[in-house]
Amino acid sequence: MPTFRISSPEDADAHAVLVDYFTLRAADFPGGNYTPTYPSAAAFRAPDGVFLLLEEEEAVVGCGGIRRVAMPDGEGDVFEIKHVFLRPETRGRGWGRLLLDELEARARALGAQALVLDTHHTLEAAGHLYRKSGFVEIPRYNDNPNATRWYRKDLEATRA
Repeated sequence: MPTFRISSPEDADAHAVLVDYFTLRAADFPGGNYTPTYPSAAAFRAPDGVFLLLEEEEAVVGCGGIRRVAMPDGEGDVFEIKHVFLRPETRGRGWGRLLLDELEARARALGAQALVLDTHHTLEAAGHLYRKSGFVEIPRYNDNPNATRWYRKDLEATRA
């Protein structure tokens, strides 16, 4: 079973997995117009976020992060899920759900009332995972040029 490790997105292990993520996205992106944006460490530090590496037997097999985000309407305590990625050879094992659940738990611990994320419509498996995890499609909340769909999950009503 994989484990989680907190990391800075600027650390070597995190940067390497992000390079793989952005390289795969660029290769599959419609029209070839993918614009990678490497995350800064500052956005993923508590109490405003966290960046996780998913490891199996000490090898980094995926990543994902949460960060506090300013919403257009000024709503507070909203965190954005970013850079959810699993290396292709690990997919189909349920680790995407595991990573998403861990990010949600950490967001709750930081006081999040809602989670938002953006994705591209061609990432069908990701969209399915998000919808199955309780996210609903919402209007655009950011200017990410790589996104065509935006999702939200309110946490207040689902607290245990």
